[in-house]
Amino acid sequence: MRVAFAKALKNARKSRELTQEDFSGVSSRTYLSSLERGQKSPTLDKLQTLAQTIGIHCLSLIALTYLYSEKEKDLETLLLRIKNEVESIKKH
Repeated sequence: MRVAFAKALKNARKSRELTQEDFSGVSSRTYLSSLERGQKSPTLDKLQTLAQTIGIHCLSLIALTYLYSEKEKDLETLLLRIKNEVESIKKH
């Protein structure tokens, strides 16, 4: 999953034309580079901060990670599964 997250983070960052230096207010360039090379995994708080800096929802990064890991084949199926699971849990 680290490799898939690394790809998701890097692609999301580049899609917004952001450099690693653009994250200097929330993370060191060394740490961000480690994440993008799959050497480290972020905490949930850090994931939220990274996503905010990119300008996307943190679940978008997680969804991309699952799609890149090939654990899920397509976005629609993944989102439907998540919707059903969350609705089922909320009922309890």
